[in-house]
Amino acid sequence: MILISHRGNINGSNPLKENHPDYIKEALNADYDVEVDVWYTDKLMLGHDNPQYEFDIHTFLVYYGKNIWWHCKNIKALNYFQNYSCAYLNYFWHEEDTITLTSQNYIWAYPGKQPIKDSIAVMPEFNNDDTSQCLGICSDYIVNYKK
Repeated sequence: MILISHRGNINGSNPLKENHPDYIKEALNADYDVEVDVWYTDKLMLGHDNPQYEFDIHTFLVYYGKNIWWHCKNIKALNYFQNYSCAYLNYFWHEEDTITLTSQNYIWAYPGKQPIKDSIAVMPEFNNDDTSQCLGICSDYIVNYKK
């Protein structure tokens, strides 16, 4: 089971720290994958509702690349990643679609849409989703899914 920290959260939502590069690194160093929200304006920035934090994508990719799920928050970020040369870059863009495919062909499922075989269940605790067929889980409470 792939365990994905939502915005760096491990044991509950922390809006003051979410998507901050140091917070993301803490979750990665705790052996979780991390879903991060990324924007592109004139540079890449992290943040949920708007671009907040500058970061160095090269550093993240060198040390953590295969464990980051890049949620593009605007089309410019999606376009940036489409033109970025990295074999293991895993990014996606969606709104409220039932599912979307990531650039690495993972099925990313909107909360409340489970069960979907071999998908990533997002925030399954919101709807008491059946995750028995899932390949992974993305949650603010990902520590609860560690066995």
